Amino acid sequence: MQTDGKLYLLHLSIHGLIRGHDLELGRDADTGGQTQYVVELARALADCPDVERIDLATRRVVDAKVSDDYAQPVEKLADGARLVRIEAGPDEYIAKEQLWDHLDSFHDNLLDWLREQPRMPDVVHSHYPDAAYVAVRLANLLGVPLVHTGHSLGRDKRQRLLAKGVPADVVEDTYNISRRIAAEEEVLANADLVVTSTSNEIENQYELYDYYDPDRMVVIPPGVDLDRFRLPQDGEQFSFAEELRPFLRDPDKPLITALSRPDERKNIASLLEAYGESAALQEAANLLIIAGNREDITELNSGAQAVLTDLLLLIDRYDLYGRVAMPKHHRPVDVPEIYRITAASGGVFVNPALTEPFGLTLLEAAASGCPIVATENGGPVDIIANCSNGKLVDPLNPDEIATAISDLLDDRAGWRKAAENGIQGVREHYTWQAHARRYLERIERLEGRHRPLLEETPRTEARHPERAIFSDLDQNLLGDLEALPPFIEVMRKHRQRVSFGVATGRRIDSALAVMKKAGIPRPDILISSLGTRIHYGPELTEDEWWSDHIDRGWNRPRIRRALEDIPGLKLQDRVEQSKFKISYYYDPELAPPVEDITTLLHQADQSANVIGAFGQFLDIVPSRASKGRALRYVALKFDFPLDRILVAGGSGADEDMMRGNSLAVVVANRHNEELSQLVDLDRVYFAKEAYALGILEAIEHYGFLDD
Repeated sequence: MQTDGKLYLLHLSIHGLIRGHDLELGRDADTGGQTQYVVELARALADCPDVERIDLATRRVVDAKVSDDYAQPVEKLADGARLVRIEAGPDEYIAKEQLWDHLDSFHDNLLDWLREQPRMPDVVHSHYPDAAYVAVRLANLLGVPLVHTGHSLGRDKRQRLLAKGVPADVVEDTYNISRRIAAEEEVLANADLVVTSTSNEIENQYELYDYYDPDRMVVIPPGVDLDRFRLPQDGEQFSFAEELRPFLRDPDKPLITALSRPDERKNIASLLEAYGESAALQEAANLLIIAGNREDITELNSGAQAVLTDLLLLIDRYDLYGRVAMPKHHRPVDVPEIYRITAASGGVFVNPALTEPFGLTLLEAAASGCPIVATENGGPVDIIANCSNGKLVDPLNPDEIATAISDLLDDRAGWRKAAENGIQGVREHYTWQAHARRYLERIERLEGRHRPLLEETPRTEARHPERAIFSDLDQNLLGDLEALPPFIEVMRKHRQRVSFGVATGRRIDSALAVMKKAGIPRPDILISSLGTRIHYGPELTEDEWWSDHIDRGWNRPRIRRALEDIPGLKLQDRVEQSKFKISYYYDPELAPPVEDITTLLHQADQSANVIGAFGQFLDIVPSRASKGRALRYVALKFDFPLDRILVAGGSGADEDMMRGNSLAVVVANRHNEELSQLVDLDRVYFAKEAYALGILEAIEHYGFLDD
């Protein structure tokens, strides 16, 4: 793992606006506590003597509506820590729900960037499911340990939204929830270690997943920057207090403070209802709501508009003018002062979220001397258990929220004890230095579990021209034998410049037999059995390193047993089976959907790729194998830029080979349903011609053979 005694760590946090200074926390749903978490974690790890370097990879954004900071390719976070911005999708800033079709390009561009670095990473660590999608593929390709931190989980989110009455189709369309959950299931099936912030996260959230393995999960709470979040000093003057005076009739009262982005899940409305319904609370304290920044509510996204409009209507309904402050702006530098103002006033910090994966604001408030009232759902359970500095409440019960706040405000001795406990508890349990130490201890235990890519990869006989064309056999070359001669002539004419590759689901013996019969020349690179075998050159030298690489976690007998009683699945003939491929006939009228078969394997603790094709075939291969993963391995091995590879396909088995930075053509005789989701991707051309003529059409379309 360590080439020079020190670690190179690569962390991925793709969405949101991330920079090393003045984080725009609360700007939108994608720029919350996670962005601060990953930046502070990177700095803490870089400060450890066992770490040579840590890179935090995120998406590059070039957009006049946001700061130029987010367009800088590299930003130094600390000595030994960098923020690396990778291009993916459109230049402009987009929400994480719109990123899914661009994640393969993020993977390919990140891999290109890594190839230019002095060394490959020792560990890949993903944050959130979009990063998990990329990290599974990258870590599996590189042969290094995979670590994941979820931050929030899709199954828990979907469950709570449905419980609130949000229609299932709205949840799906708004949050792309199926793709998110699929990425979470995949990373849980592949990760060597899952880092959580609380035991509640493991027991009540990850437990909802099919591939639930608590033995590979560890609780390592995030830390608090104790230089920024500290007790108020006697006589300290607060500049932000002037922002509150226009709102408050009696500004010297204690403050009940809530700080979050304007998101329905943060449930600020329930706190405002609790305050509005309690005359005693209104007499005892003012309410301060910090809910992001705004110039004009109507210019915000629909979710933030709805939340802020609801809050303003509640203030009006309860006639809380003079008692509630809801300033339009605050800067990151103001946040520590907001906590200190609350503590100095003798107030309480409240987090009424429907569910809170961790609750970093609670720790910041505690470090600043504020007792807390927090949701009983999620991370606050552990925080209050460790710190004994407040009360847990049902976030949907305004009366319970009001009572908990009143109990702390009315009992001044209890208030002081809670404040002291919080300060001590944070120092004991929640520092970044302690987090980094525990994190590295767990990382060291992963040493020796993997064999990194290119560490011992064998030499081959394959040529090294400047570009390559890879094609499936049955859907692209064999269906129209009259179209073959002009395609073969083009390949022969450009043989010195272009490698010819075949990527097929057939076994190698079957592939060679049909190619010989059709007069197809032997390819320079032959990927067979759905990416589980790779052969090179005229002598068909096998890449045995690849076979060893994909064998990790593969258990053919257990997979067979897990599926033996599934209706609608029938094993194909022995000639279609291979060591790393289990092939079935698939009857969609009787068999469960392909996604459900993947779920069944996860429930049996088996990680594998389940690939459906033509609506009648089902193949299962190791999690590290597929046509696309084999193609990227070959490209990395031979230093082929993916944008100089043209890939031709026509069925679902070709999809992951056609996503990302390679140029792709879907021939006209495609299986329509399986590749229809590729129609909007820039690098996928849908040909009007079928079979080999469709490939020739794409060569012309892309100008692929032009100098």
